[in-house]
Amino acid sequence: MVKGGRSQEEIRRHNLGTLLRHLHRSGALSRSELAHRMGLNRSTIMALTAELSAAGLVREEQPRDTGRAGRPSLVVRPDPRLYVLAFDVRVDRLVAARVALGGRILDRREAVRRRAGADLEYVVEVLSAFGHELRRTAPPDALCVGVGASYCGMISRADGMVRYGPNLGWVDQAFGAELGLRLGLPVLVGNEAHLGAVAEHERGAGVGYRNLVYLHGDVGVGGGIIVDGRLLDGERGYGCELGHMMVNPYQGRPCACGSRGCLEAEVGEQALIDLAGRSGELSGREGWHTVVRAADEGDAAARDAFHRIGDWLGIGVANLINLFNPGMVIFGGMLREVYPRAEAQVRARIRANVLPVSREQVRLRVAGLGDDATLVGAAELAFSRLLEDPLEVLAEMRAYERRTAARRAAGHPPVPGGAHRRHPRGCLNR
Repeated sequence: MVKGGRSQEEIRRHNLGTLLRHLHRSGALSRSELAHRMGLNRSTIMALTAELSAAGLVREEQPRDTGRAGRPSLVVRPDPRLYVLAFDVRVDRLVAARVALGGRILDRREAVRRRAGADLEYVVEVLSAFGHELRRTAPPDALCVGVGASYCGMISRADGMVRYGPNLGWVDQAFGAELGLRLGLPVLVGNEAHLGAVAEHERGAGVGYRNLVYLHGDVGVGGGIIVDGRLLDGERGYGCELGHMMVNPYQGRPCACGSRGCLEAEVGEQALIDLAGRSGELSGREGWHTVVRAADEGDAAARDAFHRIGDWLGIGVANLINLFNPGMVIFGGMLREVYPRAEAQVRARIRANVLPVSREQVRLRVAGLGDDATLVGAAELAFSRLLEDPLEVLAEMRAYERRTAARRAAGHPPVPGGAHRRHPRGCLNR
């Protein structure tokens, strides 16, 4: 064992994962830049990149003419043949994508999701069909190295089960296990707002910030908090339910969770439609967008609805800034449309209710990844195991592919019944 308690093998595996993570997040980098970022000498970087290149995880190439004297450093880039499947289960839409190592979305599929109560069978059927199609259309030499799914509810870290999804009545639904069984691949599942926070921190508006709050609006409101570069997810993964922070305890609107005056009840989809005087006339995403267009065209009731929602949103944001002292608060999902139209009310609450030292540096932004924040987060979740231990996970997934191909050739289903329920790493929210 080396000094500090870690073996040389553990250090090597850690360095391989760290190097691949730099390439995944930043794209092509020279060996010298990698050495600078990792604090390692160039010979160690050369050995690490050679190992990853031999495994088919990265490619090394000569740089374009730099115009500088001396021997240029080789450029290393992630191999785009490696990809993950990413799924995003929203209240009214199902989205699937094939995402390359490096983060580029290569192909995608979408379907409407009916608001018809607990619909596990429908969701799994549509997403598994999308997944199989995305894999069939991938190049012959491409390899799937993970599957990640984002769901708008509280997710069990242990098994990918949706413990509670109030807006469509999902309670203890075995989403991760069922989707994995249909796909023939292990599936990691995470809360949509948690994954949106991770995505915005790594690839969106929050890049470079160590502490941020991400608020995601849909029918309700979810949230994710990054503290010192890491997701704050609670004892069992159920933390940061920011939408159920109480902001109006005395005359609050009823919330789907059974309480009243929750942030999501006061600023969610139905609140906007009701406050705009369009109850019974409008509903759903299209109803929301109708109110947005009306406000932009000068409709007084629609504008007032955004101002009133903005005040409640400002109270929630003020509480979060006082609690967590973030460098940035990011508004995602439908809140990307609320914030610009209610910015004055949000900022007024911050000025009135946030401690001066906490409001000095905080920045307010809409999601840099737009509507794809939660989908990108699902992809990052899918890549998480590969980036922890690249060679082991790559070998595991290649072996999985060989077994699956052999079973198909023999006329059997991709995996024996129930295999993914027993997979030791199959459904984790990391």
